[in-house]
Amino acid sequence: MRVFHIELDSFTELAALPETLPARGFLWLGYGRREFEVGETAAQQALSRWGCGNIVDLHVADLINNQLPSHFDYTSWYDMLVFRRLAAAPGSHDLFVDDEHGTLASAQRALRAIDTSPVGFAVFDRVLITVHPTDCQVREFFAQKLGRLTEGRDKRDPRSGARLPASPADLMLRMVNHMVDSYLELRRLLTRQLATLQRVLLDQNSEFNDWPLLLESRDALHRLEDTCEDQRAALQEWIDALEEWPAEGDPQVARERELLRVRSRDVLEHVERVLTHVRRLESSAESAVQMHFSALGHRTNSIMRTLTVLTAIFLPLNLITGIFGMNFDVMPLVKNPAGFWEAIALILVLACGLGLLFRRKRYLSTKR
Repeated sequence: MRVFHIELDSFTELAALPETLPARGFLWLGYGRREFEVGETAAQQALSRWGCGNIVDLHVADLINNQLPSHFDYTSWYDMLVFRRLAAAPGSHDLFVDDEHGTLASAQRALRAIDTSPVGFAVFDRVLITVHPTDCQVREFFAQKLGRLTEGRDKRDPRSGARLPASPADLMLRMVNHMVDSYLELRRLLTRQLATLQRVLLDQNSEFNDWPLLLESRDALHRLEDTCEDQRAALQEWIDALEEWPAEGDPQVARERELLRVRSRDVLEHVERVLTHVRRLESSAESAVQMHFSALGHRTNSIMRTLTVLTAIFLPLNLITGIFGMNFDVMPLVKNPAGFWEAIALILVLACGLGLLFRRKRYLSTKR
């Protein structure tokens, strides 16, 4: 567990939970999932001591559930958001190398490199509790980022235009936005590997037999689409709940509330872009399969057409040889010393004529 105190002009990490809430700013309690499960009693006691109210049992079970989809819920004293991240699984960093061509093995690894573990947020008025997977880097990333913002302000760095989050909801939206934007690297990875799969599917010089990989890729894209739809639904419910918050007479608070709405809509737009890209990849994979079967059917038709033309050419030749193979005493060219060569010449002229006729009609041509 890591505890941080965030104000408008300072950011500090606390060694333990304080007895009372600070006079300014808010507290951020970042837990690992197992840490929260073990230390849930201490966290509940601290929330009661600070006058925030406890997290209900059903929401505690949601926060420690590793299989829960993205969703939003609320009470009169806090809001809860569970958001499934889209990130690369541990040990898959070598897949992000921008090589020109991938392989089927790397495509299979890429599809398995998608980690959709949930991150839970309990948003109080002055306390934010986050529950992360064990290997989640979001907590460390924001701890370092907020620390750099504080150092930049202390040094009066004019280039630092960012500011510290003004409320727990603001920090929560920044984390969610970071998790959505982290899909950009994963998007590049999936696009490259699916392009490799499509290239192998449409290669006419090789026979594609790795159908389990193709089915696995389609299932992975279906899971991604379901995850993105759950993300969008959860954020839309959060925006609807934000609109129902009581109006504030303080202009500063009203301005911060409006900034929350703007940031929430921006995060929702990013999720919509991710969902659009996932659906585009899914449609591209489906199109590649259809094109593969179309190309396979076209190649089969070409083979059958060639065999049919060859059969049509040799059919009259077989007729001629069959006629001269009859056991009759009197037949044309049989007693003629040059009859064999005349028959061969007739066969060649007939075969060449039929070949030219079929080529003229483009039955044997591979070009337009």
